[in-house]
Amino acid sequence: MYNYEASISRNIGWVTHEEQQTLRSKKVAIAGLGGVGGAHLLTLSRLGIANFSISDFDEFEVHNFNRQAGAFVSTLNEPKLDVMQRMALDVNPEAKIETFPEGINETNIDAFLDGVDLYVDSLDFFALDARKLVFKKCKEKGIPAITAAPLGMGCSFLAFLPGHMSFEDYFKLEGYTTEEQLVRFLIGLSPAMLQVKYLVDKSAADFKAQKGPSTPMSVDMCAGIAGTNALKILLGRGEVITAPHGLHFDAYRNKLSKTWRPGGNNHPLQQVAFKVAKKLLL
Repeated sequence: MYNYEASISRNIGWVTHEEQQTLRSKKVAIAGLGGVGGAHLLTLSRLGIANFSISDFDEFEVHNFNRQAGAFVSTLNEPKLDVMQRMALDVNPEAKIETFPEGINETNIDAFLDGVDLYVDSLDFFALDARKLVFKKCKEKGIPAITAAPLGMGCSFLAFLPGHMSFEDYFKLEGYTTEEQLVRFLIGLSPAMLQVKYLVDKSAADFKAQKGPSTPMSVDMCAGIAGTNALKILLGRGEVITAPHGLHFDAYRNKLSKTWRPGGNNHPLQQVAFKVAKKLLL
Protein backbone atom coordinates (compact mmCIF):
# COMPACT_ATOMS: atom_id res chain seq x y z
CA MET A 1 0.00 0.00 0.00
CA TYR A 2 1.40 3.42 -1.00
CA ASN A 3 2.02 6.02 1.69
CA TYR A 4 3.61 9.35 0.84
CA GLU A 5 5.22 9.92 4.23
CA ALA A 6 6.75 6.47 4.25
CA SER A 7 7.96 6.78 0.66
CA ILE A 8 9.98 9.95 1.36
CA SER A 9 10.97 9.12 4.95
CA ARG A 10 14.65 8.68 4.04
CA ASN A 11 14.74 12.26 2.72
CA ILE A 12 14.14 13.51 6.26
CA GLY A 13 17.33 14.75 7.84
CA TRP A 14 18.46 16.51 4.71
CA VAL A 15 15.08 18.23 4.67
CA THR A 16 12.65 18.76 7.52
CA HIS A 17 9.13 17.32 7.65
CA GLU A 18 7.80 20.82 6.96
CA GLU A 19 10.11 21.29 3.98
CA GLN A 20 9.06 17.93 2.59
CA GLN A 21 5.46 19.05 2.61
CA THR A 22 6.51 22.23 0.81
CA LEU A 23 8.20 20.15 -1.88
CA ARG A 24 5.09 18.02 -2.14
CA SER A 25 3.00 21.10 -2.95
CA LYS A 26 5.30 22.51 -5.63
CA LYS A 27 4.83 22.14 -9.38
CA VAL A 28 7.69 21.58 -11.82
CA ALA A 29 7.57 21.77 -15.62
CA ILE A 30 9.86 19.55 -17.70
CA ALA A 31 9.97 19.89 -21.49
CA GLY A 32 11.64 16.91 -23.13
CA LEU A 33 11.67 13.43 -21.58
CA GLY A 34 14.55 11.81 -23.43
CA GLY A 35 18.13 12.12 -22.20
CA VAL A 36 18.03 14.21 -19.06
CA GLY A 37 14.28 14.81 -18.95
CA GLY A 38 13.29 11.32 -17.87
CA ALA A 39 16.00 11.28 -15.21
CA HIS A 40 14.85 14.68 -13.93
CA LEU A 41 11.24 13.53 -13.66
CA LEU A 42 12.12 10.42 -11.68
CA THR A 43 14.64 12.18 -9.44
CA LEU A 44 12.20 14.96 -8.58
CA SER A 45 9.39 12.43 -8.06
CA ARG A 46 11.60 10.54 -5.59
CA LEU A 47 12.42 13.86 -3.92
CA GLY A 48 8.71 14.09 -3.19
CA ILE A 49 7.52 16.69 -5.68
CA ALA A 50 3.99 15.68 -6.62
CA ASN A 51 2.89 18.09 -9.37
CA PHE A 52 4.30 18.24 -12.89
CA SER A 53 3.76 19.55 -16.40
CA ILE A 54 5.62 17.31 -18.85
CA SER A 55 5.99 17.38 -22.61
CA ASP A 56 7.43 15.21 -25.38
CA PHE A 57 6.23 14.13 -28.84
CA ASP A 58 8.86 11.45 -29.52
CA GLU A 59 8.95 7.65 -29.13
CA PHE A 60 11.67 5.45 -27.63
CA GLU A 61 14.14 3.93 -30.08
CA VAL A 62 17.08 1.55 -29.71
CA HIS A 63 19.66 4.35 -29.88
CA ASN A 64 18.11 5.80 -26.70
CA PHE A 65 19.19 2.76 -24.64
CA ASN A 66 22.57 4.16 -23.63
CA ARG A 67 21.18 6.98 -21.49
CA GLN A 68 17.39 7.42 -21.35
CA ALA A 69 15.55 6.41 -18.18
CA GLY A 70 12.48 5.04 -19.96
CA ALA A 71 14.26 3.24 -22.80
CA PHE A 72 13.85 -0.53 -22.60
CA VAL A 73 13.10 -3.35 -25.03
CA SER A 74 9.63 -3.38 -23.48
CA THR A 75 9.05 0.32 -24.29
CA LEU A 76 10.35 0.40 -27.87
CA ASN A 77 8.18 2.59 -30.11
CA GLU A 78 6.10 3.76 -27.15
CA PRO A 79 5.62 7.51 -26.65
CA LYS A 80 8.21 8.80 -24.19
CA LEU A 81 5.51 10.89 -22.55
CA ASP A 82 3.34 7.86 -21.76
CA VAL A 83 6.23 5.76 -20.49
CA MET A 84 7.68 8.45 -18.23
CA GLN A 85 4.28 9.43 -16.86
CA ARG A 86 3.70 5.78 -16.01
CA MET A 87 7.09 5.49 -14.30
CA ALA A 88 6.56 8.67 -12.28
CA LEU A 89 3.15 7.45 -11.16
CA ASP A 90 4.77 4.17 -10.18
CA VAL A 91 6.93 6.21 -7.77
CA ASN A 92 4.01 8.32 -6.54
CA PRO A 93 0.55 7.19 -7.65
CA GLU A 94 -0.91 10.33 -6.04
CA ALA A 95 1.08 12.68 -8.29
CA LYS A 96 -0.76 15.09 -10.54
CA ILE A 97 0.88 15.10 -13.97
CA GLU A 98 -0.34 17.27 -16.84
CA THR A 99 0.85 16.03 -20.22
CA PHE A 100 1.54 17.84 -23.48
CA PRO A 101 2.04 15.20 -26.19
CA GLU A 102 2.28 17.72 -29.03
CA GLY A 103 5.46 19.33 -27.69
CA ILE A 104 5.78 22.97 -26.67
CA ASN A 105 4.64 25.78 -28.95
CA GLU A 106 3.01 29.21 -28.89
CA THR A 107 -0.47 27.73 -28.54
CA ASN A 108 0.16 25.70 -25.38
CA ILE A 109 3.09 27.37 -23.61
CA ASP A 110 0.88 29.29 -21.19
CA ALA A 111 -1.01 26.14 -20.21
CA PHE A 112 2.28 24.25 -19.86
CA LEU A 113 3.62 26.85 -17.40
CA ASP A 114 0.35 27.44 -15.55
CA GLY A 115 0.92 27.32 -11.80
CA VAL A 116 4.54 26.22 -12.24
CA ASP A 117 7.13 27.02 -9.55
CA LEU A 118 10.20 25.89 -11.54
CA TYR A 119 11.07 24.97 -15.12
CA VAL A 120 13.74 22.32 -15.68
CA ASP A 121 15.01 22.45 -19.26
CA SER A 122 15.36 19.03 -20.88
CA LEU A 123 14.75 19.77 -24.53
CA ASP A 124 16.95 18.23 -27.18
CA PHE A 125 20.12 20.26 -27.68
CA PHE A 126 19.05 21.19 -31.23
CA ALA A 127 15.50 22.31 -30.29
CA LEU A 128 16.42 25.98 -30.07
CA ASP A 129 13.11 27.51 -31.14
CA ALA A 130 11.15 25.70 -28.43
CA ARG A 131 13.87 26.40 -25.87
CA LYS A 132 13.93 30.13 -26.61
CA LEU A 133 10.14 30.24 -26.33
CA VAL A 134 10.04 28.51 -22.95
CA PHE A 135 12.80 30.61 -21.41
CA LYS A 136 11.22 33.80 -22.74
CA LYS A 137 7.88 32.88 -21.16
CA CYS A 138 9.55 31.91 -17.89
CA LYS A 139 11.16 35.34 -17.74
CA GLU A 140 7.84 37.06 -18.43
CA LYS A 141 6.06 35.01 -15.78
CA GLY A 142 8.83 35.24 -13.17
CA ILE A 143 9.40 31.46 -13.15
CA PRO A 144 12.90 30.22 -12.20
CA ALA A 145 14.44 28.17 -15.02
CA ILE A 146 17.45 25.87 -14.86
CA THR A 147 19.37 23.76 -17.34
CA ALA A 148 21.83 20.94 -16.67
CA ALA A 149 23.60 19.93 -19.87
CA PRO A 150 25.09 16.43 -20.25
CA LEU A 151 28.48 17.03 -21.82
CA GLY A 152 30.96 14.19 -22.21
CA MET A 153 31.14 12.55 -18.81
CA GLY A 154 30.11 15.61 -16.87
CA CYS A 155 27.47 18.24 -16.35
CA SER A 156 27.34 21.95 -17.04
CA PHE A 157 24.75 23.87 -15.01
CA LEU A 158 23.14 27.28 -15.52
CA ALA A 159 20.28 28.98 -13.66
CA PHE A 160 18.14 31.84 -14.91
CA LEU A 161 16.24 33.25 -11.95
CA PRO A 162 13.89 36.23 -11.65
CA GLY A 163 15.85 39.44 -11.13
CA HIS A 164 19.01 37.99 -12.68
CA MET A 165 20.41 37.72 -16.21
CA SER A 166 17.99 36.17 -18.69
CA PHE A 167 18.54 33.30 -21.13
CA GLU A 168 18.65 35.62 -24.15
CA ASP A 169 20.87 38.21 -22.46
CA TYR A 170 23.32 35.43 -21.66
CA PHE A 171 23.36 33.41 -24.91
CA LYS A 172 22.83 36.30 -27.38
CA LEU A 173 21.35 34.13 -30.10
CA GLU A 174 19.36 36.58 -32.19
CA GLY A 175 20.83 37.77 -35.48
CA TYR A 176 22.72 34.54 -36.17
CA THR A 177 21.99 31.61 -38.47
CA THR A 178 20.54 28.47 -36.92
CA GLU A 179 23.89 26.69 -37.06
CA GLU A 180 25.67 29.70 -35.52
CA GLN A 181 23.03 29.82 -32.76
CA LEU A 182 23.78 26.19 -31.94
CA VAL A 183 27.48 26.99 -31.63
CA ARG A 184 26.70 29.95 -29.39
CA PHE A 185 24.41 27.79 -27.30
CA LEU A 186 27.18 25.21 -26.87
CA ILE A 187 29.88 27.65 -25.81
CA GLY A 188 27.42 29.40 -23.51
CA LEU A 189 26.47 26.13 -21.86
CA SER A 190 30.09 25.18 -21.42
CA PRO A 191 32.52 28.11 -21.31
CA ALA A 192 35.13 25.81 -19.73
CA MET A 193 34.66 23.14 -22.47
CA LEU A 194 36.15 20.49 -20.17
CA GLN A 195 34.76 17.67 -22.32
CA VAL A 196 36.58 18.54 -25.54
CA LYS A 197 39.97 17.04 -24.67
CA TYR A 198 38.73 13.45 -24.53
CA LEU A 199 36.40 13.40 -27.55
CA VAL A 200 38.12 10.48 -29.26
CA ASP A 201 35.98 10.42 -32.41
CA LYS A 202 35.24 13.95 -33.56
CA SER A 203 33.07 12.71 -36.44
CA ALA A 204 30.44 11.69 -33.85
CA ALA A 205 29.76 15.36 -33.08
CA ASP A 206 28.00 16.40 -36.27
CA PHE A 207 26.20 19.73 -36.01
CA LYS A 208 24.95 19.62 -39.60
CA ALA A 209 23.33 16.22 -39.02
CA GLN A 210 22.15 17.46 -35.61
CA LYS A 211 23.55 14.59 -33.60
CA GLY A 212 26.19 14.16 -30.92
CA PRO A 213 27.63 11.52 -28.59
CA SER A 214 26.33 10.97 -25.06
CA THR A 215 26.95 8.92 -21.92
CA PRO A 216 24.68 7.60 -19.18
CA MET A 217 27.01 8.99 -16.51
CA SER A 218 26.52 12.56 -17.66
CA VAL A 219 22.72 12.19 -17.62
CA ASP A 220 22.73 10.88 -14.05
CA MET A 221 25.03 13.69 -12.92
CA CYS A 222 22.72 16.23 -14.50
CA ALA A 223 19.74 14.81 -12.63
CA GLY A 224 21.62 15.07 -9.34
CA ILE A 225 22.83 18.62 -9.91
CA ALA A 226 19.51 19.86 -11.27
CA GLY A 227 17.60 18.09 -8.50
CA THR A 228 19.77 19.66 -5.82
CA ASN A 229 19.31 23.14 -7.24
CA ALA A 230 15.58 22.51 -7.66
CA LEU A 231 15.44 21.74 -3.95
CA LYS A 232 17.32 24.94 -3.09
CA ILE A 233 15.11 27.09 -5.30
CA LEU A 234 11.82 25.55 -4.17
CA LEU A 235 12.73 25.68 -0.48
CA GLY A 236 14.49 29.04 -0.67
CA ARG A 237 17.66 27.85 1.05
CA GLY A 238 21.21 27.35 -0.13
CA GLU A 239 23.17 29.33 -2.71
CA VAL A 240 22.14 28.96 -6.33
CA ILE A 241 24.75 29.93 -8.90
CA THR A 242 22.99 32.19 -11.41
CA ALA A 243 23.98 33.32 -14.90
CA PRO A 244 26.37 34.81 -15.93
CA HIS A 245 27.99 32.44 -13.41
CA GLY A 246 28.00 28.75 -14.29
CA LEU A 247 29.18 25.42 -12.97
CA HIS A 248 30.83 22.58 -14.91
CA PHE A 249 31.92 19.32 -13.29
CA ASP A 250 33.69 16.71 -15.40
CA ALA A 251 34.15 13.31 -13.75
CA TYR A 252 36.50 12.02 -16.45
CA ARG A 253 38.97 14.86 -15.97
CA ASN A 254 38.42 15.15 -12.20
CA LYS A 255 37.76 18.86 -12.64
CA LEU A 256 35.26 21.38 -11.35
CA SER A 257 35.12 24.74 -13.09
CA LYS A 258 33.13 27.73 -11.87
CA THR A 259 32.74 30.07 -14.82
CA TRP A 260 31.88 33.75 -14.96
CA ARG A 261 31.11 35.47 -18.24
CA PRO A 262 29.84 39.03 -17.65
CA GLY A 263 27.84 39.92 -20.74
CA GLY A 264 27.35 36.24 -21.52
CA ASN A 265 28.42 35.38 -25.05
CA ASN A 266 29.39 39.02 -25.61
CA HIS A 267 32.33 38.49 -23.26
CA PRO A 268 35.68 38.67 -25.12
CA LEU A 269 36.59 35.09 -24.20
CA GLN A 270 33.28 33.89 -25.58
CA GLN A 271 33.77 35.80 -28.81
CA VAL A 272 37.08 34.03 -29.31
CA ALA A 273 35.49 30.68 -28.39
CA PHE A 274 32.73 31.30 -30.94
CA LYS A 275 35.20 31.86 -33.76
CA VAL A 276 37.20 28.75 -32.86
CA ALA A 277 34.14 26.52 -32.37
CA LYS A 278 32.56 27.77 -35.58
CA LYS A 279 35.59 26.71 -37.60
CA LEU A 280 35.64 23.29 -35.94
CA LEU A 281 31.93 22.50 -36.06
CA LEU A 282 30.51 24.22 -39.16
